[in-house]
Amino acid sequence: MRREKRNRKKGMPKKMPKTFDEPQALKKAPHTFVIHRGLSCPNMVTLSRDFRRVMEPFTASNLKERKSNKIKDFVSLSGIFHVSHMCLFTRSEKSMSLKISRMPQGPTLTFRVHSFVLAKDVLSSLKKQFVEEASFQNPPLVILNAFSGEGNHMKLMAQTFQNMFPPLNISTVKLSTIKRCVLFSYNPMTNCVDMRHYAVTLVPTGVNKGIKKLVMKKVPDMSKFTDISDYVLKSHLLSDSEFEDEESHVTLSESLKKGNVESGQSAVRLYELGPRITFELYKVEADLMTGEVLYHKEIVKSVDEILKMRKKRADRRVLKEQRKKAQEENLAKKGKLKEEHKLKTSGNKEFQVTESHKKLLKDAEEAIDDEPEDDAEYYRDEIGQEPEKELFQNAIKSNSRKRPHIPKFKTSFKKPRLDKDAMNEKKKKFSDDHKGFKKGGKDFRKGSGKKDFKKGGKKSFQKSQTKFKKRK
Repeated sequence: MRREKRNRKKGMPKKMPKTFDEPQALKKAPHTFVIHRGLSCPNMVTLSRDFRRVMEPFTASNLKERKSNKIKDFVSLSGIFHVSHMCLFTRSEKSMSLKISRMPQGPTLTFRVHSFVLAKDVLSSLKKQFVEEASFQNPPLVILNAFSGEGNHMKLMAQTFQNMFPPLNISTVKLSTIKRCVLFSYNPMTNCVDMRHYAVTLVPTGVNKGIKKLVMKKVPDMSKFTDISDYVLKSHLLSDSEFEDEESHVTLSESLKKGNVESGQSAVRLYELGPRITFELYKVEADLMTGEVLYHKEIVKSVDEILKMRKKRADRRVLKEQRKKAQEENLAKKGKLKEEHKLKTSGNKEFQVTESHKKLLKDAEEAIDDEPEDDAEYYRDEIGQEPEKELFQNAIKSNSRKRPHIPKFKTSFKKPRLDKDAMNEKKKKFSDDHKGFKKGGKDFRKGSGKKDFKKGGKKSFQKSQTKFKKRK
């Protein structure tokens, strides 16, 4: 079959994807950027990836960052992707820090990371591992512990951790969507925050162990039993390593899968996913990565010092605005001059003649007179004598200073062509003149030179000498 011609370029899709509007709930949900900076460290890169897994699904999990990228680049993209928070892991020679900043104008909380354990190390240390990819399709539940201390920095820290994740409405939330939880526990003795990440599962209670395993869709080991009835009746012989605490029992408001029925009791079980991070609040800044320091762990300033710093910052801000204004005025002036120059050179009728242009035109008219100047009269007035006739003779005849008109003419440098008879005669003459030269050249090439001398030896040389003597 004949192929149809393709008018599109290679590598381009046939049809561009249709744009679609995101739902309002998705736009309002807090989104995060998790990036790393500072000295190269493979553990820090994996830690930032694990932290992205914690913040899923409202995060850029496949974000590719380069050394050339700056924080301004991520700030400029935050409005397009509805990013509300940015988590920045930085490493120096002494320590590692975590900065959590509200986009785009702050505040910024700087934490010093004391210790961390990667997700792969957490999973390898557990006897029972539970990782379900479907649990990362919904945001986790945030649990805050012991954030009731005094100070505005404690309230700000608690609000920041809550606002990083989308809020949950208790009246409308579905239990099937809550499959993960993030725990932030504050230790008042060490002033450190411990972050833990768990997977949440529900197991039905008050049911025989054998039936529970069948309900949970686990394949039982029937090697010790002859019948299914023996497996159900002798379920007390089965081993169950997990201990069921009564405090973990909850009454469900809706029915779920795997034997969890509505208004029935189920036990909540947590499986740690990782990572584990222990960090301490070090500094709080008013703006994005810069600005007034609202809280510092080590440095405490007096009221006078704070007022001086605020005044200094205000003066810098005013000076910056003045420079910006002056720069904008200069750019506007340059743009105006460019437009005037364009109109002047293009010959546009809409060009407005200003007063400066009028003055220039007047001066030009005064400088040029209609009547030609008489050099002879000027000579009489200045010197007081009659000029010689030969001095201004040409000027009197012409009565103008214009140069005489020189007519243009074309010059051809082509040689004239000869007739056929003339050309033939010229060729014959050339051949007759150079006839002997050609023959001599041929004889000279073929003649008795070195070759004959080599072949004949001494005899040929003696013959040539005798001939030479006879001629004399």
